[in-house]
Amino acid sequence: MTDDAGIWIVAGLMLVTAVGIAGFWLTWFRSEHDEDWLPEGYVDHEAPFVFSDSVLAILLVVAAVLLLLEEPIGERLALVAGGMLGFLGILDAAYFWRTGLFARDRDGIANLGVVIGVLAMSVILLVRFV
Repeated sequence: MTDDAGIWIVAGLMLVTAVGIAGFWLTWFRSEHDEDWLPEGYVDHEAPFVFSDSVLAILLVVAAVLLLLEEPIGERLALVAGGMLGFLGILDAAYFWRTGLFARDRDGIANLGVVIGVLAMSVILLVRFV
């Protein structure tokens, strides 16, 4: 088990991110999504991301555990997770921008928070392990 405080912090952030992803989807699937301002096709667009996000959440947990156990593959998996986070963050940013979902009256603050959080975690992983 590592005694590197930086690894403990990064692994903790990875676990928090994985839990956040799971929480997002548990909440999302329990919501109606019947707001009149949602773009046409919103549910059909968003729902398939549960699969990639699930893989990402699992990858974050596995990489965090391997990092704590000082297994070298943990760093490589963390980089893969960082790349996935970057891709998903950029994709969300583009979609939210294009469809007006950054507007305050369209959950814009929450959407911006998601994008910033995802991209920040991507940067943390990429900077730490490259």
